[in-house]
Amino acid sequence: MAGDLFSQAADEAADAAAPLAARMRPRSLDEVVGQSHLLAPGAPLRQLVDGGGTTSVLLWGPPGSGKTTIARLLAAGRHFVELSAVTAGVKDVREAIAAAKDRLSFQGERTVLFVDEVHRFSKSQQDALLPGVEAGLVTFVGATTENPFFSVISPLLSRSLLLTLEPLGDEAIELLIERALQDPRGLGGDLQLPAESLDHLLRLSAGDARRALTALDAAAGAARTLERGSIDLELLEQAVDRAAVRYDREGDQHYDVISAFIKSLRGSDVDAALHYLARMLEAGEDPRFIARRLVIFASEDVGLAEPGALNVAVAAAHALELVGLPEARLNLAQATIHLALSPKSNAVITAIGAATADVQAGRAGRVPPALRDSHYPGAKRLEHGRGYRYPHDFPGGVVEQQYPPDEVVGRDYYRPSDRGAERAASERLAALRATVRGAPDEDGAGQ
Repeated sequence: MAGDLFSQAADEAADAAAPLAARMRPRSLDEVVGQSHLLAPGAPLRQLVDGGGTTSVLLWGPPGSGKTTIARLLAAGRHFVELSAVTAGVKDVREAIAAAKDRLSFQGERTVLFVDEVHRFSKSQQDALLPGVEAGLVTFVGATTENPFFSVISPLLSRSLLLTLEPLGDEAIELLIERALQDPRGLGGDLQLPAESLDHLLRLSAGDARRALTALDAAAGAARTLERGSIDLELLEQAVDRAAVRYDREGDQHYDVISAFIKSLRGSDVDAALHYLARMLEAGEDPRFIARRLVIFASEDVGLAEPGALNVAVAAAHALELVGLPEARLNLAQATIHLALSPKSNAVITAIGAATADVQAGRAGRVPPALRDSHYPGAKRLEHGRGYRYPHDFPGGVVEQQYPPDEVVGRDYYRPSDRGAERAASERLAALRATVRGAPDEDGAGQ
């Protein structure tokens, strides 16, 4: 009896010493915030937890979105074994599966084998999981921040239910913070958190629940050391060693900073552009919003003056989806530097703008007969395609021929600049237009 009391007291002391994020880990699905698409009645996750199924699961989502929490909830009523792909090897996997087999054979207890960061496992390490999964010796639960279609082997992927977790929104993070402030497992209502401190904590979290609670834990420790009953902004900044960035994602600052970012890129001030990029990232701006603006800028303000700019911007956006923050800030910074240093041209946007204006003004006549589709029955009787001149049959692959409708013949939409690669494009364009439209002879008539 005394031993049981001592053990209980030791467990309680260990729980009290645990980090706030660990103490506040949800004990049931009802305590999980966010991920409503997985938690609705009848949703796969709720069925797995409530029904105690043995289906293996892959949890794909950004850091702090609840992957480990969900893995532990899936293990309810079963033995939970956790491996980290950073430190575990094939030997550890095989030992865990062998122990699970013994546990099932001699005790009738099933095992949930949780592998955190499973994308870090090599193919051979992932192969080692398959026998235990196929034989039903373990229920495999893997967590990954990377796209499993790229990082998890097909046999393991096909045997697992893929659940995609979304970054937590501010409302979800705020609910977690308020719960941690009041719950006896957390801070027990001893400390106040003013609105400006809460706003800064939300910016720091960037959708990561663990980051938010870790920062709150550090600030709470500092407040108690100083015997304060409130976590003001200055104390929070000191505790997490990060100054509050004055930035309202819903108000003027959001629009002002992104505007300054784009104008700095357009003005080729790489240092200012990097400043505004860092400011947005530190303030918790949605990085996908930044990536989209870079992709737009690559065509709107760089265009064909540097044809590779669009590839760089799209690659950065794709990298963001693959690796997420904080690592993807490098990709966004690389794209920012490339675009700022690129020669600039707005010829692309002015070209499509001019063409659109003509269409909207009603200059959209019939397609010239030679260009009309001639492949369907009856097209030849309508003389569709008659007189079409196949460019590959002519020197240089270019031939005089009318392509636009009569209403817009001779309209020049694309007007390349003399900067970067567009300088050469301008020279080639002049020659192409002269050939296609028929270069005027000395009398001004077409050849």
